[in-house]
Amino acid sequence: MSTKIYVGNLPYSVTDASLKSNFAEFGSVTSAKVMMDRESGRSKGFAFVEMASADASQAAIAALNGMSVDGRSIVVNLAKPREEGRGSSGNREFRASSRPNVGYGNDGYGGGSGY
Repeated sequence: MSTKIYVGNLPYSVTDASLKSNFAEFGSVTSAKVMMDRESGRSKGFAFVEMASADASQAAIAALNGMSVDGRSIVVNLAKPREEGRGSSGNREFRASSRPNVGYGNDGYGGGSGY
């Protein structure tokens, strides 16, 4: 069983240290990381916690899921493995040649319209 936990709907005030201390009540915490936005440096509102044992993970999930933190009901469950191809680029290819009328000189764009 996995020991990695997803924690969602977190208030922006939660830090790695406060997250770790709250989960330590249920067992040894291997890591606790609040995901941060690269642009703003602000929390994205979710985190991952890794516990030392599956029993500790289950105890933390059972106790903390739905708990109110700074007025927000947090979501705590087992983290799911990342899906391949997710993200902004994924595995999709972009080819301008597959779209009609793209480029310069077609349909009056970019000269070549023959005034």
